[in-house]
Amino acid sequence: MGWSAVRYDYAGAEVLVTGGTSGIGAAIARAFAEAGARVTITGTRASAADYATDLSAYRYLPLGLEDKAGIEALAAAVPACDVLVNNAGLSFFPLGLDEHDPDVFDRALDVHLAAPFRLTRRLADKLAASQRPGGGCVVGIGSVTSFMGMAVTLGYGAGKTGLLGMTRGLAVDLGPKGVRLNVVCAGLVDTPMTAGVFQGGNAWLAPSLARTPLGRLGQVEDIAGAVLFLASDAAGWITGQALMIDGGYTICG
Repeated sequence: MGWSAVRYDYAGAEVLVTGGTSGIGAAIARAFAEAGARVTITGTRASAADYATDLSAYRYLPLGLEDKAGIEALAAAVPACDVLVNNAGLSFFPLGLDEHDPDVFDRALDVHLAAPFRLTRRLADKLAASQRPGGGCVVGIGSVTSFMGMAVTLGYGAGKTGLLGMTRGLAVDLGPKGVRLNVVCAGLVDTPMTAGVFQGGNAWLAPSLARTPLGRLGQVEDIAGAVLFLASDAAGWITGQALMIDGGYTICG
């Protein structure tokens, strides 16, 4: 990890990371596993063997976020859950789909809001049963697009903004059961999903860095570190919050 001076102990913890096969999700899964957790990840392919990446350190379960029955099956297949990371998502813009289209917009809301809500509700009792010092914990992966308008991510941004409201509501609802919920709002992170936007001299890169006080794109480890902190007992009195991890992008005038 990029924060080698920090150590967490998640020995014996049951952690579920949706979308844990690549990018931010893979970094989060790796960080929890290195800290001793038993990690389950999800992906869209039928089995772990269908990926070029070695996923043998994790339990793998397939999940399509637009498949309600699949979400129900996933929740039932997880025997215990101390930490749920609602990371999986989909950027429609690189696929050539226009989020101004109401049908695409609906899909974006299903993927980034309805699916995390359904999975969280179905795992609520298992999270409440956690014996971890900080209690059961849900961390959603949000976005700076909840705080600024971007036309090309209209549905994505709306879904991620809804995730904030959902998190606050469920933090009130599940707090008495010892379950905490927070959101890490990721800025411009260098991942396979964003590669087409920021690599190869793309015109987006220079202006994006120009308004980022720390002067670089985020790395997946930047997000993973924040997630491990929020899931730890060091954050045991933090719930219903949005933590910006964006190099200062959203505070730059």
